[in-house]
Amino acid sequence: MSRYRLFDRSRLQVRPLSERRSLVSWGDLIYPDITPPEASCPGGLPEVAAAVLEARRRGRPVILFFGGHVIKQGLGPVLADLVRRGFVTHLATNGSGLIHDFELARHGATSEPVPETIRDGRFGLWLETSELNRIVRSAASEGEGVGEAVGREIAMGSMPYPHLSVFAAAWQEGVPATVHVAIGQDIVHEHPNCDGAAWGAASYVDFLIFAAAVERLEGGVFLNVGSAVAGPEVYLKALAMARNAAAQQGRSIARFTTAVFDIIPLAENWREGTPPPDQPGYYFRPWKTILVRTVADGGRSYYVQGEHRVTLPWLDFLLRQRDGVQEDHHGAQAA
Repeated sequence: MSRYRLFDRSRLQVRPLSERRSLVSWGDLIYPDITPPEASCPGGLPEVAAAVLEARRRGRPVILFFGGHVIKQGLGPVLADLVRRGFVTHLATNGSGLIHDFELARHGATSEPVPETIRDGRFGLWLETSELNRIVRSAASEGEGVGEAVGREIAMGSMPYPHLSVFAAAWQEGVPATVHVAIGQDIVHEHPNCDGAAWGAASYVDFLIFAAAVERLEGGVFLNVGSAVAGPEVYLKALAMARNAAAQQGRSIARFTTAVFDIIPLAENWREGTPPPDQPGYYFRPWKTILVRTVADGGRSYYVQGEHRVTLPWLDFLLRQRDGVQEDHHGAQAA
């Protein structure tokens, strides 16, 4: 036992989601369309789409790591479409991405007004959201990952809006959807029924599933959409593990494509390297990790600048305009 005082979670009051004002509801979601988005196509996207199609024709993986704001901006249906059409073979996110997806499936709405709810401590303490702790505890006891357990619960359970869930779509298609958490970072960790060891065990299973996907990245594509920290860091460690194992077999993992989708402007010569440490841009992890360092030995990288509500629908549109996917998503995992 710790020699330090612990917070007594039994004192907390957990309220139902029906009492919360949510900022995003099912009516705000963006669905794939047969016509291009009204905005012009962002630079770099045609090249990224071509790389995705080429990877899928060759049966190579396309891994997409997204941040929680991608779901908050209503883009879950677009991610689900990319999975169902076989363009993406592995989804990954942080804890907030999972929570927003789960709340949409469970409640039809997500994203609370933090300035309001933090004042009296209501922030994060919502009854239905805490059901994730039960699912994860069961997943850990069965040796499962967070993503597969939650996806199955949504897809096969009795939630009101399972069709809104990216994790349910991934489960139904047999596509891994992994969750990479930092303990104490997500609202479910506030709850009295949270088991930190279970979250750690189940999320670590997800990390190993992710690393196994990265191990096949030669000839494939890694997309990082709106994740400034978790995506680059999880990808970097998984790639180190994969390259270490590959080197012992006389193989290399070097020729693949990466792309970062974000709103931060980069210097025109971003491919040449990152700024020095005394410049703020040096600490933008997607730049140095995904766009420069990990593709330095033969890979290609692209930066797609713009709002996710523009860039992701455009990517989906460009991919759907090409009938190039010859194999389904299972081919990338079985090859």
